[in-house]
Amino acid sequence: MSNASPAVSELYGAPHRVVGGGGGGGGAGSSADAHAEIRSLTNDLKEDGSYNYQFETSNGIAAQESGVGGHYATGSSQYYSPEGQLIQLTYTADENGFQPQGAHLPTPPPIPEAILKALEYIRTHPPQEEQQQYGSQYGRGNVAAPQQQYGAPYRKH
Repeated sequence: MSNASPAVSELYGAPHRVVGGGGGGGGAGSSADAHAEIRSLTNDLKEDGSYNYQFETSNGIAAQESGVGGHYATGSSQYYSPEGQLIQLTYTADENGFQPQGAHLPTPPPIPEAILKALEYIRTHPPQEEQQQYGSQYGRGNVAAPQQQYGAPYRKH
């Protein structure tokens, strides 16, 4: 029995190519993808739901992630673009959602000056509390308080 890792194509099938699309990934060329081998692979799952996995292939693809299933995860991955550029991504996924980071990801445009001014105005002129507004309106007798107008909330006993 051999200790050699199986080729990626043996595990997942050969990569699909678009006719006339050129390369196909892997800065080393399309044959590097088709003949890539797994160089390392770790996959640990614990009874408490925590896990850790990591893999690396001979064509420069690598990924790792750890976390607690259904709660949070942190990880990273990398691969080579068809142009040969190394693409690296790190991420966290938790109660705040999926938060990826990478130099290749698009960034939002700058906030327009008019919006910045409006935000600064709002910050320096905070709105009055809603209860203060109701209190001043209802205290003068101009408007009926919601309970007077609609009745008290229904409570099931």
